[in-house]
Amino acid sequence: MQDRQFAGYDVIGDIHGHADELVGLLGELGYSESPQPSHPRQQGLWSHPLRQAIFVGDLIDRGPQQVRTVDLVRSMVEAGSARMVLGNHEFNAIAWATRDPEVPGDHLRTHLGERGEKNRHQHEEFLQQVGGDSPLHHDYIAWFRSLPLWIELDAGLRVVHACWDQRSMDLLKPLLAADHSLTRQALVEGSRKGSPQYEAIEVILKGPEIDLPDTHHYCDKDGNVRRRARMRWWDPNATTLRQVAELLEGTNGPDGGVLSPVPETPLDAGVHQPYTEAVPVAFGHYWRSPATAICTATTVCVDYSAGSGGPVVAYRWSGGPFDETQLVGFPSLEQSTR
Repeated sequence: MQDRQFAGYDVIGDIHGHADELVGLLGELGYSESPQPSHPRQQGLWSHPLRQAIFVGDLIDRGPQQVRTVDLVRSMVEAGSARMVLGNHEFNAIAWATRDPEVPGDHLRTHLGERGEKNRHQHEEFLQQVGGDSPLHHDYIAWFRSLPLWIELDAGLRVVHACWDQRSMDLLKPLLAADHSLTRQALVEGSRKGSPQYEAIEVILKGPEIDLPDTHHYCDKDGNVRRRARMRWWDPNATTLRQVAELLEGTNGPDGGVLSPVPETPLDAGVHQPYTEAVPVAFGHYWRSPATAICTATTVCVDYSAGSGGPVVAYRWSGGPFDETQLVGFPSLEQSTR
């Protein structure tokens, strides 16, 4: 089925339950709200006469307005004024809520033991706001499962949550629905750590990672010790570990001190296979900044850490290569400290 033609597309980054900021951004972009009297929570419908919004996922977890956020975006998607790809937080929510057919009493994202406690902690805010195991919770999970893992527009734009990796996509396609949404088989096999399907979903929803030396284990934003770094899959010029490792400035090591620069170790052949196609890709997930949002002429990141006080951001695409003049944030990018 061909896409309806719009004058342009507004790719909106991770929101993490910050509905007020999303509403502010939609207003800045020229979208307007019309009443939806039939909506169970009086959620209005936001739309633009000429443009369509595309959300990169991660509507949930962290923020204070997760129900309102999901309702707002879902209304737009169902009305055709927006589209959305699945984020890793929505995938985790689905797996948390889905019984494991091979482990009686547990779920695909385990609830048991130390790992289960960590998973619950990461997801606790969403469960509290939506009501764990409530009818609303199950309704949201069913909607999340209807979302595609990636979108490729006829207009010539690709959108994915974290990484456009054709090899991972080709591996998953036989298991996915025609619109690239999850089937039960894809969900189950994609939740088995170590399986090819698991690794493919990890790359698409979290991006590829690379091992760090023992001297450079670090603490992530939630205080968890990490031994691998995200890779700058978009950078064709990265040839060393320092150049390819995506670590935020000021990252702390496990001892609390600021991590020293990653060594300039040359990469082994085949470790880094950057995106080099001419088709532009917009993505989220990476907690970047206005200065680093335009990764290359064909790759742009629209996640400025809204889940940690940053703005909700959109890239206004109407064709052509990416450039910073088309980035819009709320609060404004000039006010952002990240």
